[in-house]
Amino acid sequence: MVFGRGERGREPADEPLTLKILVAGGFGVGKTTMVGAVSEIRPLRTEESLTEAGRPVDDTAGVEGKRTTTVAMDFGRITLREDLVLYLFGTPGQNRFWFLWDELAQGALGAVVLADTRRLEDCFSAIDYFERRGIPFAVAVNCFEGTRAHPVEVVRDALDLDELVPILLCDARNRESAKDVLIALVSHAMHRATEQRQHATT
Repeated sequence: MVFGRGERGREPADEPLTLKILVAGGFGVGKTTMVGAVSEIRPLRTEESLTEAGRPVDDTAGVEGKRTTTVAMDFGRITLREDLVLYLFGTPGQNRFWFLWDELAQGALGAVVLADTRRLEDCFSAIDYFERRGIPFAVAVNCFEGTRAHPVEVVRDALDLDELVPILLCDARNRESAKDVLIALVSHAMHRATEQRQHATT
């Protein structure tokens, strides 16, 4: 899939800008839920049931009620404006599916890293992945019911994040909340792209 301007044959003014966004994070953090909540089309899901055979490699501590897992990706689409469409790709959370990440990351404008403060260490690998590859990302703290709320700056310190990286509190089940996260990410990524172009010309 090519991400840029829309279909051939349309007038340039009518072509929406299409952007690829990843939704990443640890196992059971709410990636599939977020893609499904915000997508304007029926999301494509590649979920399989968790089995006893997978227990040695799938750490379900803290998400004991989880019965399925993404084994390839989730896919959804949202139109932010008439001229701006986002294609969302939810990544699998377990380490054994990380070989898919490089392919999913190709052509991505940026990524949302979902975090659960009860298992904050589960998002370290995703953050490290995007930092190493220079892919802009925002951290969205999924506020699960019954979970203690932590101030954004406390989360930033715990994750050792640069002050420019957006951190938002969200409810991955809520369309408007998830949409706010995506808007913040797109704004951050485009700002970074503008800065990089300016540095390249000076």
